[in-house]
Amino acid sequence: MKIHEFQAKDLLRQHGVPVPRGQVAATAQQAAAAAAELGADGAGRVVVKAQIHAGGRGKGGGVKVVDSVAAARAAAEAILGMQLVTHQTGPEGQQVKRVLVEEASNIERELYLGITLDRARSADVIMASQEGGVEIEQVAARTPEKILREAADPAVGLGSFQARRLAYGLGLEGAVARQAAEFIQTLYSAYRSADCSLAEINPLVITAEGQVLALDAKINFDDNALYRHEDLAALRDLDEEAELEVEASKHRLNYIKLDGNIGCMVNGAGLAMATMDIIKLAGAEPANFLDVGGGANVETIENGFRILLSDPNVRAILINIFGGIVRCDRVAEGVIQARRNLEVNVPVVVRLAGTNADVAAELLQQSGLNFNVGHGLQDAAAKTVAALGGGPV
Repeated sequence: MKIHEFQAKDLLRQHGVPVPRGQVAATAQQAAAAAAELGADGAGRVVVKAQIHAGGRGKGGGVKVVDSVAAARAAAEAILGMQLVTHQTGPEGQQVKRVLVEEASNIERELYLGITLDRARSADVIMASQEGGVEIEQVAARTPEKILREAADPAVGLGSFQARRLAYGLGLEGAVARQAAEFIQTLYSAYRSADCSLAEINPLVITAEGQVLALDAKINFDDNALYRHEDLAALRDLDEEAELEVEASKHRLNYIKLDGNIGCMVNGAGLAMATMDIIKLAGAEPANFLDVGGGANVETIENGFRILLSDPNVRAILINIFGGIVRCDRVAEGVIQARRNLEVNVPVVVRLAGTNADVAAELLQQSGLNFNVGHGLQDAAAKTVAALGGGPV
């Protein structure tokens, strides 16, 4: 689950991570009041920042630095309601409904700091770089040697010596290095306490006054741990998520919309990834990632069908189920019932393997619903692509 920058900074502030003073505003009047409180009509400046779940806001016109209350009001009027387009939103953009009005900082240096789980190491890894303000993926691709890494021991956490090593590795010295090391440890503590999957500070700035501040903050949570954090779950902004993904989450389905035209219904994340790969190898593009889970039943299958059919780009459906925990005949019964209950006007290819697969095949054949049965994953993908007329539109 993602949250907005202002929410992330509120969370960090609660855990003692230094962040600039700021207030969220939903109207230009609120933005002006926040700017006045932050001293915009005195000697200070404020930053008005669009709040959407995407990076690159500044390049899209969603971040403005101003030096008066009137200018803050004008900036908020320009940003609120705009369809902000960045490299992460896609060409359709995302509507801005809130802005963060924040005191401007006298930036001397911009750094990068991030924490996430490294599955290869089975440990949280803290990454730091002197290339602040640049996407870490670009740094990794062009100058990977500029990324410092420290893996936290799962049993004892991040050692103070590791935090100091990162701070010194960033070229910091004296009191600023000590502040940075403390910042790193405090951020790691917040990351662990909130069951985050990502905590990214880009940029982490050193001000002319010698302060270490999180100028921006991106925090994602582990969905599987949200039952422990009802207060954090309440921060979810459904307006920032795709409509079909929100609908899928109501039925405990793991769904991500993609740009292709073959709808995929699969049980198990690994099998879903393999299914998408083989669709691409067959010459088409998957329209989604949909994992119905190991305990798929009639209701699950029907809900999955409904979501796939709600995507106007879907021109064929491939159902690829391995019967391990769930029996194939039960899946077949769900597919048959869903096909009868819903208006399915696209070709459906079904590939079932595992427990009672032979019984499932017989059920599908006797249903009278003209299912196209795939014998093996490659055959199923080929038949699905053929149903499109040989390839993607």
